[in-house]
Amino acid sequence: MEPIVLAGLLGGVGGLTRGIVGLLKALSLRRRILWPYYLITLVIAVVIGIFVGIIFDFDPRLSLLAGYAGTDILEGIYKSFKVQKVYVKKK
Repeated sequence: MEPIVLAGLLGGVGGLTRGIVGLLKALSLRRRILWPYYLITLVIAVVIGIFVGIIFDFDPRLSLLAGYAGTDILEGIYKSFKVQKVYVKKK
């Protein structure tokens, strides 16, 4: 198999694993599932897996780990920039 394809596939598997854990958590808490967000994180996990594979000489373990951890890091960044409501008291 082509190394770039393998790195992307393993990155996707890592992201899919992370996504399944998130889906199970959302289902157990009866929360709404954001399917577009889920699909975007899977695509990003594939891209992260490819880039980590290229940078680290196509080590499959690192591509898998990057796909798993990469989407978690991006989710943390997303939550840190998430706009929250601000209430201002009137005098």
